[in-house]
Amino acid sequence: MTNMKGLVLFFFYMAVLPSYSQEGEKAIPADSLYLEDQFYFGITYNFLLDRPNEITQRNLSYGLQLGFIKDIPLNERRNIALGIGIGYATNSYYSNLLASESRNNVVYSILDPGTDFKRNKIENHLVEFPLEFRWRNSTPSEYKFWRIYTGLKFGYVFGSRDKFVSTSEKISFANKDIRDFQYGITLNVGYNTFNIHAYYSLSNLFNDGVGIGDRGETVTLKPLRIGIIFYIL
Repeated sequence: MTNMKGLVLFFFYMAVLPSYSQEGEKAIPADSLYLEDQFYFGITYNFLLDRPNEITQRNLSYGLQLGFIKDIPLNERRNIALGIGIGYATNSYYSNLLASESRNNVVYSILDPGTDFKRNKIENHLVEFPLEFRWRNSTPSEYKFWRIYTGLKFGYVFGSRDKFVSTSEKISFANKDIRDFQYGITLNVGYNTFNIHAYYSLSNLFNDGVGIGDRGETVTLKPLRIGIIFYIL
């Protein structure tokens, strides 16, 4: 947890520092071919939508993302652009949906409300490919501006684990039921350093056909991630 706090503080510092340094450099001639917002770092709270009534979220389901986006201006003023990028993300989803290994398969059940456990989560790691349509009211000499970026984000899950920890046992294993290819729509809106980030998944978290025990109830969970995103030139 200490390492995560250190990482967050580092990227916060890197996001805020350019705005101060740029203010002190206004005497430098404006660059008519300037680009904007090419590095990003974000923190989110992760919701699970479309879940069966029995599945509830617990603890703090969080996500971290960082990456690089190539800014491609589309007009002479350069306030309309495309963004094409690549990044890394990790997301955790805490709930009462227990995954257990059984004969090379994964079996799912709902933890009893009286079960004493510390945490139960799905954790995944992705390579992400954002594609954005970008509007901002920036100029070559103005470094504080409004922005609205919207588009799609595609992700490939290269690692996913289920973890269950109680006072008496700890279970952790790679879960191949998590969908490898995920995609959704994104919206980033804000001013200057701080911006609101939202991602709604158009794909299920699990592969098709994953169900809960003998109920025959398919698990269709769609992540919604809402948080803040910082941009660095």
